[in-house]
Amino acid sequence: MLSKSGRGISLVRSAILLAVAALIATLFTAPAAQAADGQITGLAGKCVDVAGANSANGTPVQLYDCNGSNAQRWSNSGDGTLRALGKCLDVSGNSTADGALVHLWDCTGGANQRWVVSGANDIVNPQANKCLDVQDRNSANGARLQIWTCSGQSNQKWNAPPSGGGGNPGGFVVSEAQFNQMFPSRNGFYSYSGLTAALSAYPAFATTGSDTVKRQEAAAFLANVSHETGGLVHIVEQNTANYPHYCDTSQSYGCPAGQAAYYGRGPIQLSWNFNYKAAGDALGINLLADPWRVQNDAAVAWKTGLWYWNTQNGPGTMTPHNAMVNQAGFGQTIRSINGSLECDGRNPATVQSRINNYQRFTQILGVAPGGNLYC
Repeated sequence: MLSKSGRGISLVRSAILLAVAALIATLFTAPAAQAADGQITGLAGKCVDVAGANSANGTPVQLYDCNGSNAQRWSNSGDGTLRALGKCLDVSGNSTADGALVHLWDCTGGANQRWVVSGANDIVNPQANKCLDVQDRNSANGARLQIWTCSGQSNQKWNAPPSGGGGNPGGFVVSEAQFNQMFPSRNGFYSYSGLTAALSAYPAFATTGSDTVKRQEAAAFLANVSHETGGLVHIVEQNTANYPHYCDTSQSYGCPAGQAAYYGRGPIQLSWNFNYKAAGDALGINLLADPWRVQNDAAVAWKTGLWYWNTQNGPGTMTPHNAMVNQAGFGQTIRSINGSLECDGRNPATVQSRINNYQRFTQILGVAPGGNLYC
């Protein structure tokens, strides 16, 4: 039995050991501290810092005690860049290799200056598909920052300013930075602002169910439109020989814009005169008479995609929206969009292409893809 004084020494020793264990846990497992005033906080609660507050090209970016200086004030304007002292966080030499250092540089719009702040607190350079990382998990002042294969370790976890200094427009579960990561080569016509402007037409889209379901639905929609448009590159159908085939003359209203006017347009590649009429009627726009508006107005284009997604079964048995909200699975969205040509073994390569997009996009949004991916 310990004496009173011996028990006291034992308790002190235990307290010291517990404190050391807590410190180790903070360094290696704890999430980044909350960012404030434009700071990006990470390992050991320290800040992403421009060495010496020097704005010259090539100035190292490092970890340092947070001090509230301009060298630690970063803006995330929504264009995919992280900026301090009027310049951009840049991967040296446009490298995509593990260990490539980051530094400050004039903003050029290059892919080595694009960053996505994920829902999992990673900061990812999409070009390299690698994470902002503290070298050697070193929490000392002056530790250099680099890119490295994403590992989920604490030296890759950050709290950063949100895009645009606030939340996403209309509460959309996909930020502009994430959208840009999904579509690095997209046509400027398919703007994020055009998409968010269209969301009000179908307010249940990506707002129904749990946060997981909301993100899964957004990823599913964007994965399908990515397949339809080659990564949001093509505004109109590329095979012009098909153009005259989309006029169903059995419809009483005919094809007032011309027999060859109803070819595929927009993110879902809306086609056929009857679809243009139905979408236009639903949206209060005379698309039967003016189908070209879908290729000239980004918000209208996005609305036609959302119209189909939220209201049309197509060759399937449910709308794509219901397929995701009711957890029937991503495969059912494929069936509703193009199942008669792709599902049940008709074209497994295109089905796989859609699934690959969906899995990549759910990863960007930090959510599991769920089951029933195939049709």
